[in-house]
Amino acid sequence: MFERGRCARCALARRTHDLLADDSGDIPAVLADVAAAIAAASQPYSALNWLRKGAGAALLADIAAGGLAATHEALDVHPHQRAADYLRRMLVAHGVLAERNEDLVRAERWTADLLARVDRPADRRLVTAYATWRVLRRLRDRAARNRGPRTATANAKLQLRAAVALLDWLADRSIALSDARQADIDAWLVTGPAAHHARDFLSWSHEHGHCPPLTVPTASRRTGTALEPDIRWQLLNRLLHDDTIDLTDRVAGCLLLAYAQQLSRITALTVDHVTRSAEATTIRFGDTDHVTIPEPLATLLGAFIDTPRSHVGVGSPATSPWLFPGHHPGRPLTPAHLSVRLRRLGIPAMASRRAALLQLAAELPAAVLADLLNLSVGAAVGWVNNAGGDWSRYAAALAQEAIADINE
Repeated sequence: MFERGRCARCALARRTHDLLADDSGDIPAVLADVAAAIAAASQPYSALNWLRKGAGAALLADIAAGGLAATHEALDVHPHQRAADYLRRMLVAHGVLAERNEDLVRAERWTADLLARVDRPADRRLVTAYATWRVLRRLRDRAARNRGPRTATANAKLQLRAAVALLDWLADRSIALSDARQADIDAWLVTGPAAHHARDFLSWSHEHGHCPPLTVPTASRRTGTALEPDIRWQLLNRLLHDDTIDLTDRVAGCLLLAYAQQLSRITALTVDHVTRSAEATTIRFGDTDHVTIPEPLATLLGAFIDTPRSHVGVGSPATSPWLFPGHHPGRPLTPAHLSVRLRRLGIPAMASRRAALLQLAAELPAAVLADLLNLSVGAAVGWVNNAGGDWSRYAAALAQEAIADINE
């Protein structure tokens, strides 16, 4: 087996060199680190298969030969977008291309396509102004502040879709937005849950004099199905003790079920968010506050960090800062992929998070909940109220602990 693996490693090195070498027999200096990372892949057979059959490998060979420019713009217009995006991640991870916010770029492209489908010039100008000066501007500001691997764009798309859909609905009834009344909006809202996402558009339109004040109620994010407490504890117990489950799923599932972390935040965690010492293991979900991890989760988390990850993609750097490295070089797992993995274990993400939040909110005041779990104060207050928790319960618990300490 060792000889077979060594032969595969040698074949991988030769194949990488043959694919990327120029006429002089040398690999271009700008691609040297990329070539070394491919040749050092943790799974040489998978890497060999990628080099032989992968569309991304063919694009990489074109770049090495000078037939394709090593730029974001050239990859943006390539017909094989999945392969181009994978190669982009590889080139960014090794410094060949500068990092850019791909979520923002895709949102801008999606918005342009949406606006192009609005066939009424006045409405197109209105939605373009809303998209440019409200939605995309807000996304760009968020991207500038965001230090994580992703910028959330789903809500922005929902708002833009709702704005276009509302204008279509009004046009079908020969109603201009400037003439719309509350009765019209109330009728629009009963068309479906997505209609409520027009709230931001109507608020912006009123601010800029395009319509009268129109009200759309805010939908609560704290409603929905939550796991039964017994089921939640059963799932946690299984993740903590079942050695047949992949460590990635065990640790990620525990962070969801025990600490109510969103999958987008779990996948954005880096190894540096975890601090280990002889006294304790802590994790930082926000910017400052550290949460002490109890046993046996502390040991499980330590084993996870110390175990080499075999699922990183071909061409990935030798080390990854991410706690949950993904299949694209230099990138973490996506929340969608993690959701699929956990659902296979019977762990629904939204219902699990609600159950954990309700339990924690019933035991902690809003300020503590917000600090420890990296929630906004408003969200934490809402969860505490929803769970029936209050400061007096927390104060009473602290008093009991203090009395117990004095009596010992």
